[in-house]
Amino acid sequence: MKILALESYYGGSHKAFLDGLKIHSSHDWTIIGLPDYKWKWRMRHSAVTFAQQVNEFISQNQHWDLIFCSDMLNLAEFKGLVNSPVKDLPTVVYFHENQLTYPVQNPDERDLHLAMINFTTCLSASQVWFNSEFHRTSYLSALEQFLKRMPDYHHLEKIDEIKNKSSVVYPGIDFISKKETRLPGPMRILWAARWEYDKNPETFFNAIRILKNNNIDFRLSVIGPQFSDVPKVLLEAETEFKNHIDHWGYQKTRGEYIHVLQNADVVVSTANHEFFGIGIIEAITAGAYPLLPNKLSYPELLGNHNNDDFFYDGSAENLADKLVQLNNNLINRLSLWLELTSKATQIVEKFQWTNIIHKIDTKLSSILPR
Repeated sequence: MKILALESYYGGSHKAFLDGLKIHSSHDWTIIGLPDYKWKWRMRHSAVTFAQQVNEFISQNQHWDLIFCSDMLNLAEFKGLVNSPVKDLPTVVYFHENQLTYPVQNPDERDLHLAMINFTTCLSASQVWFNSEFHRTSYLSALEQFLKRMPDYHHLEKIDEIKNKSSVVYPGIDFISKKETRLPGPMRILWAARWEYDKNPETFFNAIRILKNNNIDFRLSVIGPQFSDVPKVLLEAETEFKNHIDHWGYQKTRGEYIHVLQNADVVVSTANHEFFGIGIIEAITAGAYPLLPNKLSYPELLGNHNNDDFFYDGSAENLADKLVQLNNNLINRLSLWLELTSKATQIVEKFQWTNIIHKIDTKLSSILPR
């Protein structure tokens, strides 16, 4: 099957997902992507831009069997602008995020027009795929509340229409091999996330401060992409914990990123928002023990509350307590720590590309008319 993939924001996890599909899938993928820059502008113009590009391919007798796009594309607008036969092809939209439950610092800042783009894209698609059940259910619930706010013509019946053609399709992950032996030294703690407020760095550094004040020895790696508005707590923490830092900031190459993950003992999330969590899964595959808030997508990914060892209650105090316990295990009960780390790795094996691609390929094939 020949698939045309349109990605309005071809970078980060969006790019990794599509590139993984192209490499591992048995189908033939053509990827047309736009640079990961000014995402709101990409959502507004990409339908026009892609229609122009695809129409040029059509004039050269290019053809496909299915369109695959992300939530960043205004699919309804694209279908209205692109020529036949592409406009009539079956379509899949993959939701990495959405514009109704993606966090904003000020509710008045939410761009409701972008939320409408997500809505009409769902209506235009043959199938709507979400990267977690948490994402799917939270979006559909928020969509109902959003439509009820409209002055009239609420179209609430469309929610069931979207729900009936929606499903959860987890992204595939390229596993990172573990280091054969742990390097000696104190516990190495990793925080790997976008440097933005929704990843809640305050709670992380409050917990780390508790360790420091109680004379617990540790090393620290705080990595992830940064933007123009870096939370103040991250700027201050670099000075406060300078004597504990191994790695700080964005890792420029994949190799550097993997090196940090492979040397981490523990990977911590303090996120207030997470639709999936590729960085956490990658760190687990590299051998890091996960400590995650018991909410968002995390319980779903690690066993729906059946593995309480990997969760804390979301507070800095409980996170610090868990880190102290892990530190004691590293010092006195290393075998238990290694056993639980291996358990986490086994749980997330289901996300490895080789374990997930057949399901994705089969699901794509089933969309075509018989």
